[in-house]
Amino acid sequence: MSQTLPAKNIVLVHGAFADGSSWSKVIPLLLAKGYKVTSVQNPLTSFQEDVAATKRAIAAQDGPVILVGHSYGGVVITEAGNDPKVVGLVYAAAFAPDAGQSIVDITKPYPKPIGLDKVVPQADGFLLLSADGIETGFAQDLSKEEKALLTAVQPQTSGAIFVAQPTQAAWHTKPSWYIVASNDHMIAPEHEAAMAKQLKATTTTLPSSHVVMLSHPKEVAKVIEDAAAGAK
Repeated sequence: MSQTLPAKNIVLVHGAFADGSSWSKVIPLLLAKGYKVTSVQNPLTSFQEDVAATKRAIAAQDGPVILVGHSYGGVVITEAGNDPKVVGLVYAAAFAPDAGQSIVDITKPYPKPIGLDKVVPQADGFLLLSADGIETGFAQDLSKEEKALLTAVQPQTSGAIFVAQPTQAAWHTKPSWYIVASNDHMIAPEHEAAMAKQLKATTTTLPSSHVVMLSHPKEVAKVIEDAAAGAK
């Protein structure tokens, strides 16, 4: 497969209120197709440290990379995707700001999703999504057991990431794919559609909660495979 695809290395970047296990259903599907898969463990302590963790993962790959971001992970891949190894970007229900734009900036024109009311401040400027927030705003289409697992592994997220701004937006120079989650309660679905249009991304819309890679793993894996085959 590596001889026929421009990219056999897939680097997955999780978002806020989640960790690398949020890709647990997609990873086996990609491995079964012969891809080398790396799920980054963002510390979620600052945008700079999350970008650094992602760049380290890219550096460890042995060739061209498809970089995939979920939610806030989209901001990370927008910056880290400028790496020369990265040949394509996949945004899964993800933020895709331009240079000098933050999540706070780009969400202002859109309705406030209900999940954002379930964010609970913690010590030192960190945040957690409440268990009810995960059940009703983050992953409402998953099983009770899956929601409990997401709650158990949830890391605290620095509030500072929501005002962080990429210095250069990789999607201006790299081909992009976008997965819109039409039942998203963390990012307004119409905002996702607008970002996909701005990116001129190859777009797939799925009837999913925010965690599209857990509720529709086969479809998400297919988009990533399409990116690997189509990136130039």
